[in-house]
Amino acid sequence: MKLKLTLLLSLTLAFAFGQKKELKKAEKLFATGNIAEAAQTLDENQALLEGAEEKIANAYIFLRGRIAEQNGEFEKALGYYTQLKDDVRLQAEVQTQVGTLSSALITSAIEDNEAKDFVGSASKLYLAYTIDPEANQDYLYFAASNSVNGSAYDDALKYYNLLKEINYTGITKKYFVTEVASNQEMEVSETEFNIFQKSKDYTNPREEETESKYPEIVKNIALIYAQKGERDMAIAAVQEARKSNPDDLNLILTEANLYIELDDKERFKSLINEAIAQDPNNANLYFNLGVVNADLGDKQAARGYYEKAIEVDPSIEAPYLNLVALILEGEAAIVEEMNSLGTSRKDNLRYEELKKIREGLYKECIPILKGLISISKDNEEAIKTLMNIYGTLGENQGFMEMKKLLEGIE
Repeated sequence: MKLKLTLLLSLTLAFAFGQKKELKKAEKLFATGNIAEAAQTLDENQALLEGAEEKIANAYIFLRGRIAEQNGEFEKALGYYTQLKDDVRLQAEVQTQVGTLSSALITSAIEDNEAKDFVGSASKLYLAYTIDPEANQDYLYFAASNSVNGSAYDDALKYYNLLKEINYTGITKKYFVTEVASNQEMEVSETEFNIFQKSKDYTNPREEETESKYPEIVKNIALIYAQKGERDMAIAAVQEARKSNPDDLNLILTEANLYIELDDKERFKSLINEAIAQDPNNANLYFNLGVVNADLGDKQAARGYYEKAIEVDPSIEAPYLNLVALILEGEAAIVEEMNSLGTSRKDNLRYEELKKIREGLYKECIPILKGLISISKDNEEAIKTLMNIYGTLGENQGFMEMKKLLEGIE
């Protein structure tokens, strides 16, 4: 009996020694950069090492994880590291390795993004998010954005819904100071901001929060549903968000834009009017109402909104051009009728009448175009249009002024 026990102990020790020997061999190969040979050694001794005592078996799993990481098999590597979360002996090493894995994922995701492999980049960013869902929420946002860029809409929807569930805003704080010597404001880091506040070389320190990304997330959820043909889901998504933030201007505009996507211009008008009640000095809102009313055939209302947009903010170019285009829409019917007239006295009288009406349209456009050129001296479209109007009206001085301006641009 004693002989059997001794023999059994010897066999056990020899077996354990063999396990350690093969593991050490693989670890040494890995350390010297022979990744493929290290993996081969583990493959050849897989049964031996997986059946080892916990300490050796876990060291084997850890090495498997490191090899997978080196080979760019990030998800597999994370799976190995996750198996070791309860091993107190390896806890610190695993934590460090998971940190390097996270960095490797982001580096690889950036490379994929630069190579236009948006779907590959998104999957790595999402994996990085799962490593630390609290700290890595930004990665989930970028994963969603890249999925959209890669037309992987189901993945994008999954990520955006996750962002919505965790109420992600992406708001960050930015820091600014003004350099006394140059009187130029510049953005600085938080550390620099704290230092520069105590320096006489900088003044006017201020902090600014970036806009919330939450409305964009809700909007994208809605638009993806709309693209998938699930319009009820699209509308429900944005309306659900508005229940908790009924007066949020961005969400009102998100819903309005969704109805434009769904070609529901009447509902769009209603929502833009709601937005104007919140922000009456927003010229873009009046401009958008002008565009929609023009599309709906209500030219009088459209003109009023374009004029209001210019009144609220004369520096925005688009309302000027749209207003001119709206006025000149009547020209086509006038020209068509003029061309259809004969040479009778009655036709000649009608021709002169139509000519005056046409000239009246041109004269209406002159102050509008001059206003636009005064704020945008290199707007070729405005200059050419006004030059043609002056030419048609026979106003040579105005024509030459516009021609000179145009030559200065070209």
